[in-house]
Amino acid sequence: MSRKRKSLPLLEDVVISDVAAEGNALARVNDMVVFVPFGAPGDHVDIQIEKKRKSYATGRIARLVKAGDIRIAPRCEHFTVCGGCRWQHLPYDFQLRCKRQQVVDALERIAKVELPEIPACLGSKEIWNYRNKLEFTFSNRCRLTREQLASGQDFPDRDAAGFHIPGAFDKVLDINTCHLQDDLSNRLRHFVKDWCKNHAVPFYDIKAQTGFIRTMVVRITSTGQVMVIVVVGEDRPAELKALLSAMMAEFPMITSLMYVVNTKVNDTIADQEVILFAGQPYIEEDMEGLRFRIGPKSFYQTNSLQAYELYKVVREMAGLTGDELVYDLYTGTGTIANFVSRRARKVVGIEYVPEAIDDARLNSQVNNIDNTIFYAGDMKDILTDDFIAEHGRPDVMIVDPPRAGMHGDVVDTILRAEPAVIVYVSCNPATQARDLALMDGKYRVAAVQPVDMFPHTQHVENVVRLELRENPKPESSVEPAAQTPESTVEPATQTPESTEL
Repeated sequence: MSRKRKSLPLLEDVVISDVAAEGNALARVNDMVVFVPFGAPGDHVDIQIEKKRKSYATGRIARLVKAGDIRIAPRCEHFTVCGGCRWQHLPYDFQLRCKRQQVVDALERIAKVELPEIPACLGSKEIWNYRNKLEFTFSNRCRLTREQLASGQDFPDRDAAGFHIPGAFDKVLDINTCHLQDDLSNRLRHFVKDWCKNHAVPFYDIKAQTGFIRTMVVRITSTGQVMVIVVVGEDRPAELKALLSAMMAEFPMITSLMYVVNTKVNDTIADQEVILFAGQPYIEEDMEGLRFRIGPKSFYQTNSLQAYELYKVVREMAGLTGDELVYDLYTGTGTIANFVSRRARKVVGIEYVPEAIDDARLNSQVNNIDNTIFYAGDMKDILTDDFIAEHGRPDVMIVDPPRAGMHGDVVDTILRAEPAVIVYVSCNPATQARDLALMDGKYRVAAVQPVDMFPHTQHVENVVRLELRENPKPESSVEPAAQTPESTVEPATQTPESTEL
């Protein structure tokens, strides 16, 4: 016999006191901290507790009793149901203050190093329709809202085109309008959905692994070029050709139309053949006259306009005069390496993904840049003392690691190389802070600049300039940061703010 689940309380008229990590808000009830999504400081709310631990609880807002003074009306009709844009009910200037504080808290509490004054977070000029890439999922298992479930009605048409819901991999929220990309992506999504329904083409069943239309990637550059990648789960040449031909007829502005037949379990196309149906095999971004080619599998910062502001911060912190040997670690497609190359003697880029290095070399070639060189492989295996002896001790290192931060072996090699300046770019201030603590013996933090790449989300990019100390400090051990409800990183889900961060 299964144990009866204990009912959890409804907390009435609780005041939201602050914002927390992962896009949540928090309240304090007696000695317990309660985390809830979609709250704003000053809100009076009823909270339905959904999980209770010894010192904290998580829940959801069951009723907004009284809105706080800071709360604004969210733009999106899918707010609180879709997993993205969790802060769109907060004024943008307040979002920026919260992001700066997130950086301050991480550097002070985890790094525990001497810090300069941390300036305001550099805001994005565009806070809506700023993304150059979105991926939509087509599914025959539409996510039903609480209201729909409570209505008792039957919903036989469950076909959906939208985003995965956090915590429910097999459910997709049908999206009417998303405000994160140019409206062209909304029109494309609706067209493909309607065409498939009108032609009785089955939507993908994520559990059964059957069905035709599966996902669609839309990339729109600041130059106006458009790439669309249609991914199908079954090889049906006639239907596929008819769909793609209809798309080109309806949307002649598409400059690159591609498709993938993906019959494997997961949605990633990194290991799949991408076939060009019409147009060019790439699109291009422009940055200070440099042209960056983007293929179907290429990584490029998702906010094009703000990427330029980010790279300008990196270049300024590097302090290049034209004589420096620069190492660009985790170079990706070489965007930063090529961007700073005009002000460096030579740039050496290292990246794990071979296809990204191919793009980096191509981008140097198309821009007639001849002072870059790129290597593919695991960072801890490529960046060794022998590699540095062969290529030269760097004057400046630019590092832009993934969310997990740098491997300990990489940190050790950097410390032995002793570049005069390190510019550390991070999408995760917590792991950045951990790495800064590891380097504190030899390096001091000279400058910090938070940058907002994703408005209406909790994510923040942070750039730190490190300078080699004249008199190194004694070595000290650094304990890994403990995970708490505030700092635990949620599993990757296909929501607008978590796609390719």
